[in-house]
Amino acid sequence: MEKLKFRNAELSDLKKIVKIYNSTIASRMVTADVEEVSVESKQKWFDDHNPETRPLWVVKDQAEQIVGWVSFSSFHERAAYSGTVEVSIYLDENSRGKGYGKIILQYCIDNAGKFGVNNLVALIFLHNEPSLKLFRHFGFEDWANLPNVAILDGVERSLVILGKKID
Repeated sequence: MEKLKFRNAELSDLKKIVKIYNSTIASRMVTADVEEVSVESKQKWFDDHNPETRPLWVVKDQAEQIVGWVSFSSFHERAAYSGTVEVSIYLDENSRGKGYGKIILQYCIDNAGKFGVNNLVALIFLHNEPSLKLFRHFGFEDWANLPNVAILDGVERSLVILGKKID
C-alpha cells in the first residue's frame, strides 16, 4: 500500500481543502452542507485548528500531491470535553477507493494521544455505508443515533455518532 505523508495545513492550503470538501457535497452522503462553501467562510474553522491540540493535516501521496485532509475538531467548547475530538477525513475525488481512508484513520488513532485526545468521535450519516464500514473496521462503536435529524433534498437522514476510546 502506498505510503502517505502528513503535514500541518498552512493557510495556502485552504483553497485546496475547500475544493476537496466541496467535491463531497453533491453526493449528499458526507456533509450536511447543501451548497458549496467559500474559502472565506472556512477561515474561522481553519483558525480554530492548531498543531498543538487540534491539528488539521493535509495528506500527500508519493508524488507530493495533496490527496486529502484530516482534522481533529473540538467536540464541545466546555473544558470537560477537551479530551474528545471529532475526526473528519476528506479525500480528493481521484483519491477515493484506494485505501487511503484506512491509512489516514490509523494515523489519527496512532497519534491522538500526542494531542491530549482520549476519545475520537465521528459524525456519519447512516446511509454513508463506506464511511461507517471504515470506522467500524477500526473498532469505532455506535455511541449515538440521531434519527432523521437532517433533510437532504427533501429526504430525512439519520446521523450516527461513532466513538472510540484511545488508550
